[in-house]
Amino acid sequence: MQADFLNEFLGTPLFGILLSLAAFQAGSLLYKKTRFSVFNPLLVGIVLVILVLLYFRIDFETYNVGGDYISFFLGPATVVLAVPLYKKIQLLKNDAVPIIAGISAGCIAGISSILIFSSLLGLDNVITSSLVPKSVTTPIGIEISKQIGGMPAITVAAISITGIIGAVLGPFICRSFRIKDSVAVGIAIGTSSHALGTTRAIELGETEGAMSGLAIGIAGLITVFLAPALLYVFGVLP
Repeated sequence: MQADFLNEFLGTPLFGILLSLAAFQAGSLLYKKTRFSVFNPLLVGIVLVILVLLYFRIDFETYNVGGDYISFFLGPATVVLAVPLYKKIQLLKNDAVPIIAGISAGCIAGISSILIFSSLLGLDNVITSSLVPKSVTTPIGIEISKQIGGMPAITVAAISITGIIGAVLGPFICRSFRIKDSVAVGIAIGTSSHALGTTRAIELGETEGAMSGLAIGIAGLITVFLAPALLYVFGVLP
């Protein structure tokens, strides 16, 4: 009886949703207690979900029945990041040219570095195309990956890793290079590490969070047009 109930429960979306929420909540509590950037709630949550699935021998497809419902809310969650931007809209109006130029430079550097290292390491074109959208937020990155012949699953993994690294190391790198301007810090973190980096930027200050949220949208738009062009230049796309 209990086994039948458990099997039925595992086959419902509720299992994946509850497991994801519980793992993320555990990660959030750990981060609040330690304040160590390495204990990013998303990273901790991912590790906990993987451990639970491995320990109880639950296949990914069973978990993802509920995981797909969570993925549906990625788009709306990204749009919500416009709220801190609205509060700092005057900053954008005052420094529109340098802000857009900085985001564009970050996109070019991010995509070019992937293409150069992929060429040096002899990576397959499909893998290269999958890694190119690593610095844009997940909903946009998945669509770009499909457009340029990449594998969305690899793209999602690359985006997650990039965001976690950016959230952990972004503020440290800015301090190391003595970047103190709030707008510059926010643009740098948002352009390189999308929504995950933005969650860290918001902790640094309202201006940093607003500029990082702005960078997500503009970087995604620029990457949509820039990625195919650079892939063609490097010979990845015919």
